Amino acid sequence: MLLGTTGTNGKTSVSHLLEGILGQLGVVTGLSSTAERHIAGQVVVSRLTTPEASEFHALLALMRERGVQAVAVEVSAQALSRHRVDGMVFDVAGFTNLSHDHLDDYADMQEYFEAKVPLFTAARARHAVICLDSPAGADILARCEVPARTIITPAIAADPTASADWTVEIVEERQDGTVFTLRGADGRSLTTVVPTIGRHMAANAGLAIVMILEAGYAWDDLVAALDGGRIAAYLPGRTQLVSGPDGPAVYVDFGHSPDAFEKTLAAVRRVTPGRVLMLFGADGDRDATKRHDMGRTAVEGSDILVITDHHPRFEEPDSIRATLIEGARRARPDAEIHEFSPPERAIRAAVALVGDGDAILWAGPGHQDYRDIRGRRAPYSARELARRALRDAGWPVPEPAWPVPYPADSTPPSDPERPA
Repeated sequence: MLLGTTGTNGKTSVSHLLEGILGQLGVVTGLSSTAERHIAGQVVVSRLTTPEASEFHALLALMRERGVQAVAVEVSAQALSRHRVDGMVFDVAGFTNLSHDHLDDYADMQEYFEAKVPLFTAARARHAVICLDSPAGADILARCEVPARTIITPAIAADPTASADWTVEIVEERQDGTVFTLRGADGRSLTTVVPTIGRHMAANAGLAIVMILEAGYAWDDLVAALDGGRIAAYLPGRTQLVSGPDGPAVYVDFGHSPDAFEKTLAAVRRVTPGRVLMLFGADGDRDATKRHDMGRTAVEGSDILVITDHHPRFEEPDSIRATLIEGARRARPDAEIHEFSPPERAIRAAVALVGDGDAILWAGPGHQDYRDIRGRRAPYSARELARRALRDAGWPVPEPAWPVPYPADSTPPSDPERPA
């Protein structure tokens, strides 16, 4: 059973949620996502969102040998354009949303949209589940060649009045997760918790549940596993809370587009009694047209903005930061904006700027264990750096539930961009 998800944001989250829910149903699972590859419990580090075709077919063959029954696959636009999923027919294809991204690979948003359409043809899929939260959902539905179900989350949809087969209703937002009810037009419903903050994460979870239903798994089994309980999924680097119960809440997130910033900042705001600080940088040698909008969205959704570096690659990091700050200043000339480089310094400064009851959203690095600097992948963990900054400021932090790329008592590698 192959379940493939495409869209701008949410692909990784839906893939991990699919794996988690299927595991709760007793299914032996495989996973291929930006974050990781899983083969019946074995974890392999990912480098591409979707592997090249030869590697992907070999991965699926190995999964079959190890008894995997269902595979959740994150399908990027580039995977479709560059033939990485050729020869595969997905039992269910899912669509999350479409927003500004990847215009370094595609000439404009229309070309980017067209790159995703082939997943919803009869040559690529047997069934589809399409989220109508973004306007592109209706466009995908109009072009879809296979039987399709629709889903909408009125709390975040561009058109909350649009009719859909399934609706995600937000019940409660908490620091430890989001409670929602998935309701069908036929009267069926279940209420569960997705283990991260944000209405958009509830939308991702709803999409995953309906995809599993369309794949042929029984509704009664889904109700027995989820209703009144919690989805047992680990979403690496997706609005991941790395702080303890005292002091500022610190979330590390993989989002790196204006739309992702807007949704995640709003989610953090709703569960934060104090101020919200946004910390982020931008990729070098990638879509530069979104940088002003990244700065604008970040400053509009936060009380304090800290600009730093991310993956500069072969661009000058000073120039990247200057563009982000320019976008932010245009939107809010009077905003509190700071600039620190490298990120090791930025997170320490960010923690010093906030206090108990405040929150920091560090967007961009998420689960990644390196920074790409002039062709070199330097070991790096935003999650561990955030924990160290909190600890150095006197705040207690829990033990990490993830591996770190260097020992906890070591000094992180100095940033090759600047002297130590």
